[in-house]
Amino acid sequence: MTIQESTTARPAGRPRSEKAEKAIIEATLDLIAEGMGVSELTIEAIASKAGVGKTTIYRRWSNKEDLVVDALATLKAPLPPLAGESVRDDLIVLLDVMRTEAGQSRSRCVMNIAMSDADRYPRLMERFMKRAVEPRKQAMRSTLERGVVSGELRPDLDIDLAMAMLSGTMMHNTKWAPAGDLPADLAERIVDAAMTGIGPQG
Repeated sequence: MTIQESTTARPAGRPRSEKAEKAIIEATLDLIAEGMGVSELTIEAIASKAGVGKTTIYRRWSNKEDLVVDALATLKAPLPPLAGESVRDDLIVLLDVMRTEAGQSRSRCVMNIAMSDADRYPRLMERFMKRAVEPRKQAMRSTLERGVVSGELRPDLDIDLAMAMLSGTMMHNTKWAPAGDLPADLAERIVDAAMTGIGPQG
């Protein structure tokens, strides 16, 4: 048996349990939401809260950081498909995902606590950013680049600055507005305000 086979094969009669995995992920998020930082979080505590044995966790995740990355990633819903017909409409969709996620108090709490440990766990945060954040940034970049090509946006557009303007404005609102108190049309308003500057001139 090869090394790869030995690490991926599962004993007969013991299929991967989606229920157990969900319980473990939920337990991890609950403990963080309760104020337990990544450094204080233990496999023992997670196993106890999830009602599983430690071996059940180690069968799926080789260490705590891998588990935390997967748990945090579940707070980021998959991006909805973009129509690709209107840059304005696609930007609204991308920003509205941020608004919707920020309206979930548990997600805000967990992310705030986890990010406070970023300096102590730089690799964990790097992996989370790569898995859950970078795809969203790339989607916005591609949308803006498409807009430049199509003429919907100004030809000399600074893509990085435009991304910062759009996502930064939404992040400002999601950080300072009371949870659940974000206007439903916030994404549309941000995009329309930005379009006066990044749209074609003249």
